[in-house]
Amino acid sequence: MKPRAPSCSLSAWALALALLLATSVQAESPRRFALVAGNDEGGADTRPLRFARDDARKMHDLLLRLGGVEPGDARLLLDDDADDFLRALSELEASARAARARGERTTLLLYYSGHAKDGSLRLGDSQLDFEALKRRLSAAPADIRIAILDSCRSGALTRTKGARRAPAFAIESGASRDARGLVILTSSASDEDSQESDLLGGSFFSHHLTSGLMGDADRSGDGQVTLFEAYSHAYARTVADTADSSAGPQHPTFSYDLAGNGDLVLTDLRVRDEGLLVPRTAPAGAYYFVDPSGAVVAELDKAPDVERRVALAPGAYKVKRRLADRLRVGETEVRRGRTTVLDESRLRDAPFSDDPVKGVPSKERALRTSWTLGLTGGYHSFFDAPTREQLFLSTPLMGLEVGLHHYFREDWRWDFDLSLGGRRATLELPTLSGPSYRYSLLTVGTSLVAEFPLGSVSPFVGARLAYLVMGRDFEDASLPDQFYAVLTPGLVAGVRWRLPGRFELTGRARVHYLLYNVDAKRSLGYWELGALVTYRL
Repeated sequence: MKPRAPSCSLSAWALALALLLATSVQAESPRRFALVAGNDEGGADTRPLRFARDDARKMHDLLLRLGGVEPGDARLLLDDDADDFLRALSELEASARAARARGERTTLLLYYSGHAKDGSLRLGDSQLDFEALKRRLSAAPADIRIAILDSCRSGALTRTKGARRAPAFAIESGASRDARGLVILTSSASDEDSQESDLLGGSFFSHHLTSGLMGDADRSGDGQVTLFEAYSHAYARTVADTADSSAGPQHPTFSYDLAGNGDLVLTDLRVRDEGLLVPRTAPAGAYYFVDPSGAVVAELDKAPDVERRVALAPGAYKVKRRLADRLRVGETEVRRGRTTVLDESRLRDAPFSDDPVKGVPSKERALRTSWTLGLTGGYHSFFDAPTREQLFLSTPLMGLEVGLHHYFREDWRWDFDLSLGGRRATLELPTLSGPSYRYSLLTVGTSLVAEFPLGSVSPFVGARLAYLVMGRDFEDASLPDQFYAVLTPGLVAGVRWRLPGRFELTGRARVHYLLYNVDAKRSLGYWELGALVTYRL
């Protein structure tokens, strides 16, 4: 008898289904966790940066929009110290560990923009050792760990076997689901400074990295930007833009220790159906996209007969394309949930003097400006002894103060203050039997001061204009109350200390001139000593 062909058993179907499900799970994108930190302050012997916090905000927003990171899996730290940094990292590690226990693949991405010196990240007055951070990342409970550091001499973190300073590195092609290990990208070599740009409104490296992740680095045109593409793009553009700078060329570095095959996709331009499409028919060249503040938020290098996409966030932008003898400029708007096609007919020829990026240093104030709010205590007294004993009494003060930093120019501060004080006293006059009264003082002032940052300490000096209202409120109702109000110009000087976190402590002295002209013209002077605790908003 001829044997019959065996039929597919239920167990075979189950095995096939299990393999299919396993392949499906394996193909899923890993769950991504992101710690993004920016700190403009670096403690002693460093000068505050201008754009580190702005760079961190941009990277955080980009990872949420295009990087596959859910809001609950991201942490954004601005001007926080090393303890806050490690605490946030521990929280993300715990979440990644729980996800892996459920069978999920995980990626942990760390981005830092700020100071680094002597082998440590400098977060305000606190420090985080490079090697300790690298060991922490190596042991982190995630399948893939990616660290991106934008700081001076950050290449010290990759100064180990396998680290390179080069425009590109080879990664086997294929899906990235099998990759495991640690990747570190830094903005500069171990002996180089990382440079910021007023025109870009950020650091060279972070600008070109984020611009690349929004589409400029997508050389394959598949709508995804991989680690290889992003680093290669950021390297080439950073070196080119800093080659002629006073600090010299800046060379990003990388170190990777990956097991398995495949490049790592960092952003997917297709995840949101919005952005700007530069059609195939548009002229070739370098396109620049400028936001309303005047900062270049993205760039795009278009070749002939190639369609390019840049995943700009919804908003209005100016578009610039530089030609040999003129500019092509115009405006476009990216709407939420829609892809906008750039219309070449809406661009116009313009001379170089109409460059929309020109004048950015004056417009950047909106990006760098910050506010502080504080409580103040002090003491007010006149220099002349008879005046402070009988006419205008020495008085303790309590008040509020608001500071606007870096508005007129870098390291200038514009303060607005309000203080109240009072005390009980007895009027000593020959004809009266010492009537009692309450002396009150109200001061409203504004100061413009220049600071001289020296690490965490910033001495300052400036001018002040105050309006004083001084009064006597007699207990004896038969005696009329007395008030005197006057404008007084003066000078102010002091020192501001930056404390851990967002708090600051200020000690200061003020000297003012006052013209008293009630019964006779008298030139008087008074002084104020005060201490101020402020919080950076």
